[in-house]
Amino acid sequence: MIVALAEVGTYVVSVESKIAFPPRARMQRRLPYGVAFWVVGLTYLVTMASSAAPSPLYPIYQSNWNFSSTTLTVVFAVYALALLAALLTVGGLSDHVGRKPILVGSIALLVVSLLLFIVADGVSGLIAARIVQGLAAGAAIGAMNAAVVDLQPSNTSGPLVNSVAPSLGLASGALGAGLLVQLAPAPTVLVYAMLIGVLVILTVALAFLPETSALRGVDSKRHLAHLVLPKMAIPADIRTPFLLIVPALVATWSLGGFHLSLGSSIIRSVFGIDNHIVGGLESFALFFSGSLAAASVRHRPPRTVMIAGALVLATGVAISLLAVSTSTVALYFIGTAVAGAGWGSAFLGAMRTLGALVPAADRGSMFATTFAISYLAFSLPAVVGGFAVHIFGLERTALVYGGFVILLALISAVGFGIASRRESGPR
Repeated sequence: MIVALAEVGTYVVSVESKIAFPPRARMQRRLPYGVAFWVVGLTYLVTMASSAAPSPLYPIYQSNWNFSSTTLTVVFAVYALALLAALLTVGGLSDHVGRKPILVGSIALLVVSLLLFIVADGVSGLIAARIVQGLAAGAAIGAMNAAVVDLQPSNTSGPLVNSVAPSLGLASGALGAGLLVQLAPAPTVLVYAMLIGVLVILTVALAFLPETSALRGVDSKRHLAHLVLPKMAIPADIRTPFLLIVPALVATWSLGGFHLSLGSSIIRSVFGIDNHIVGGLESFALFFSGSLAAASVRHRPPRTVMIAGALVLATGVAISLLAVSTSTVALYFIGTAVAGAGWGSAFLGAMRTLGALVPAADRGSMFATTFAISYLAFSLPAVVGGFAVHIFGLERTALVYGGFVILLALISAVGFGIASRRESGPR
């Protein structure tokens, strides 16, 4: 389905190029680079917001359809696994057919997934909607990250948007949906209808993007090879910094996955608060503080940001675990916000390092690989946590899960610290 939509987008682009517009009219059919940069950045944010929007609705779905917490984590995880599958197959396709056709096709598919949410009448319908949503997001993420770097007005703005858009999108999606669930009528329809309206407008704007990829050629055999033989693309000259980044990627995204899948359950079960807005604020605190932290440290050396972010992340998770052990909700939100600051900083340091090292022709594939690892960490640990809840209980699962995150964050911080002493990195 993704490839078919991409081919439609490619056809539209080729037809546009053959239409004999007057010179002035042809120029007007392309957005200026500065405007295009923000259009792609906003599309990235809304895409991530749509992925977080179902989280505050899960208690409603559970109540209506009577499914367990294990089923809930499966519903959450199929999105990330579908996204991972798309990243590993078509995530780098924009390097070959162009950024625009991939973006237009994948965002159109995302609209289809939101329509499936609206008509879902059971767990199977919810799972189907999440799978299509994951495929759409996975197809778009590599192209969006690459396009943002291609179009960036400065050397720091691209990595900043690539690190802030996921966290700010997840924050706004969780909080916005939580507000609508608590205060507005028909939340299982209104949330998705509003997102569809925004995405339709953005899809029209994306049709006027300037093409920035190298366009190595529209070769169907090349496309098929990328689909049949998915691979992790890590250029040899950046493997050392990439391997140092991986533990932090796993730590940050596994923490985000836990909050989005079981965060509302912690608020309700551990702290005894049954309010959808507070449940949305729990995820908002993590991701919004990450956005603020990333914006505040964007001019700092990447490795310094990476090390400090990993240490702050570990500290914040430790505070949250203390709050869970003592059932102190205020301390829990403080720890979540601190962990979020580390989340945003560590992820920005990783994206700036990769953005500076990877050549333009390989950016789509490299960013797809980066996010493939991130979303694998986003999904699998959360599923394991969901099963563990039934065996060990929510509180004990949260403590062990948090310890796992702290360990990975410290491994990355120590690794970057040692590497910084041995060799000079990009700053």
